[in-house]
Amino acid sequence: MTVMDDAVPTLGRGRGRLRVYLGAAPGVGKTYAMLDEGHRRAERGADVVVGFVETHGRAATAQQVEGMEVVPRVRRTAAGIEVDELDLAAVIARGPDVALVDELAHTNATGSGNPKRWEDVEALLDAGIDVVTTVNVQHLESLNDVVFDITGVRQRETVPDEVVRAADQIELVDMSPQSLRRRMSHGNIYAPEKIDAALTHFFREGNLTALRELALLWLADRVDASLDTYRTEHQIDAAWKTRERVVVALGGGQEGEALVRRGIRIVQRASGGQLFAVHVARTDGLVAGGAGDLARQRRLVEEAGGTYHVIAGDDVASAILDFAAGVNASQIVVGESTRPRLLAAFSTSVTRAIIRGSDDVDVLVVTHYGSDTDAARRKREAKLSGLRQRWGWVIAVVGNLALAWVLTVSGGDELPFALMSFLVMTLLVAFVGGLGPALVSAALAAALSNVFFTEPRLTFKMSHPEQAVAVVLLFVVAVAASRVVATASKRSRDAGIARTEADLVTTASLDVLAGADRLQALLLRLREAFDLQGLVILDAQGNLIAADPPDVSATGTTVVALDDGAQVVIDGPPLGPRSLRVIAAIAAQASALAERTRMAQERRVARVERERGAVRDAVLAAVSHDLRTPLAAIKASASALRSSQLTVTAEDARELFASIEDGADRLQALVDNLLDMSRIDAGIVSPRAAPTWVMDLLVSAVSGVEPERVELDVPASLGTVMIDGGLVERVVANLVENATRYSPPDIPVRVSAARVGGDLVITVVDRGPGVDAGDRQRIFDSFQRLGDAPAGLGVGLGLAVARGLARSLGGEVSAEETPGGGLTMVVRVPEAESP
Repeated sequence: MTVMDDAVPTLGRGRGRLRVYLGAAPGVGKTYAMLDEGHRRAERGADVVVGFVETHGRAATAQQVEGMEVVPRVRRTAAGIEVDELDLAAVIARGPDVALVDELAHTNATGSGNPKRWEDVEALLDAGIDVVTTVNVQHLESLNDVVFDITGVRQRETVPDEVVRAADQIELVDMSPQSLRRRMSHGNIYAPEKIDAALTHFFREGNLTALRELALLWLADRVDASLDTYRTEHQIDAAWKTRERVVVALGGGQEGEALVRRGIRIVQRASGGQLFAVHVARTDGLVAGGAGDLARQRRLVEEAGGTYHVIAGDDVASAILDFAAGVNASQIVVGESTRPRLLAAFSTSVTRAIIRGSDDVDVLVVTHYGSDTDAARRKREAKLSGLRQRWGWVIAVVGNLALAWVLTVSGGDELPFALMSFLVMTLLVAFVGGLGPALVSAALAAALSNVFFTEPRLTFKMSHPEQAVAVVLLFVVAVAASRVVATASKRSRDAGIARTEADLVTTASLDVLAGADRLQALLLRLREAFDLQGLVILDAQGNLIAADPPDVSATGTTVVALDDGAQVVIDGPPLGPRSLRVIAAIAAQASALAERTRMAQERRVARVERERGAVRDAVLAAVSHDLRTPLAAIKASASALRSSQLTVTAEDARELFASIEDGADRLQALVDNLLDMSRIDAGIVSPRAAPTWVMDLLVSAVSGVEPERVELDVPASLGTVMIDGGLVERVVANLVENATRYSPPDIPVRVSAARVGGDLVITVVDRGPGVDAGDRQRIFDSFQRLGDAPAGLGVGLGLAVARGLARSLGGEVSAEETPGGGLTMVVRVPEAESP
């Protein structure tokens, strides 16, 4: 914060307190309320002064100032106008208990200690003075763009939201739009001559209603923040249902849209409610199903004005409950599939866990049937192939029987050794066939151990209790280990699939970023990755975007719809949901890239059309004026010569003919420049190099100006060069004509030529006023004339034509400062090879 040059000491007390009167619009009575507060505090014995109050000529406000001590203002000069500003040093030196300072967002005049009034208020607070101030909602910095969109008026004076939020008290000064407009009509806000304009522009009823809503919402957010701070400081964990806050728990299934819509209906029934959608992502990094469903649900939430959140956690119920507590939720909406009663009785579902831990937060359970949830998709997609499952069952039965026979025959029939062997066999079955065959293997291993390796053998009886315990432990350990091995194997497969999918999506994304020319390679990679016969992407209208191979038809076996209405037609074997999601994700990127490419082409065409339109407008605006002057001169001179009522002497006739000739020359030059510019824009200028005598070229180029206005400097050794003499002559002629306009009449324009390396360099030097460095590129733009150009001379094409022709020759024209004053034009044209 900027402070005054002369630091002022505090008054030996703590920081002052700030009270802000927030208004929804000008004229609602903020200043009146501030002064009324000052009177109340003065009546209670406080020392109150008026630091700065702007009455705007309102009688009621001015009457409120009466009877209060007013600190004299200080005079400052802003843009040549003297204005009154708050005398910060005087207020601090006075040292009151309370200072009334109006218009917190005001910008101070040059010379003030602080650039903004809110910084003055901060200085008063630091000095221990309580401050009562005012501000309108349209001056809050965070709402500046919103207010501009509503009212069409850009507020130049703003105050940071943090300054107002940090106030000890904020009071909203409110008034209905109808009442405020009546006050305006009665002349209680603005002068009579401003009333009609105000009522039809800023003070329209719709504008005032929107500003009022902004003020109420901003203040409500501030109250919410204060409430959260209070609950945190006092360690209050229970939800305070001050407003309806609905948390919708999304699992990634198709039922999520129904849950979101139910949450929207709940929020809409309660004015001021908030909607939060939360999805709990697994922390192991594996790809969860339902990405397309979640994307659609997110759009639905955001379109309804809610917020979408993704949080990480393995315990879904705990994560949702923690989130609900963090946002002070009043209700949680969850989905639950309909299942048989027996399964439901032993269920440990997320829904039941949320209900158990919800305390006083209401839980709305929305039932659904047959939806494809994340868990169901993961379970189905992680299922082992039929071959591995069959091998698992074979090993579980045959392997355990074979192991029992081998142990019996080989003499390894000691119980501990047998138990360890059966445990290893069960783990092998779990790895190959999954959990089901492993459980059968564990049960069979326990039975075989009991029959063949415990006393008495070949019976199910056991003579030693410890043997029974060992066999039971074998079953328990085998089951536990099998579950761990099966889970780890499934996670490993999931991770491998996820890594492959991620690599494919990453590679596809790089292809998409590389541009439209990589679309074909992208489709080829997709087709090879999933062993497809063909792949076709169609836009929402059914038009072809891309296909691989190019001759494949759009009548495949599978059609996947994308979010933007486009479609992917797949010709090949049936694919699982996971594979289809990957293809859809990559195809959506390809579709978006094609759409961006099409839009970019349309933007380029539109830009070219706009530029052409601007050129046409400039040509019409400039040519209409510059054609009129020489035509008028020609017509007047010709009329005078033909008139039988005028006596024209021989001298007068010569002058009239000279005027006609001069006007015709100007018309010819203008038409030549327009034609040259058209040729340059069309790209049809074709240089033809030939041996050219430089002195002859320059003499022809300067022939259009008076001989005494030009001075040529060409070394005799220069001789001939291989260039297109006609185009170079036009370049130099335009530069010389431009230079003679600005150079003083008694100082000739100097034109010189030299060979530098393989280039012909021609300089045109004038001693005119010169051109600022920042404008030396702008002077070459079409229809560009700087402010010092003589009125009515040229349409601003001469230098543009010169540079365009030089560039068509492979050269360049640049502007440099002439030492001692003026401008130097440098033409550099490469010589062509001699035939």
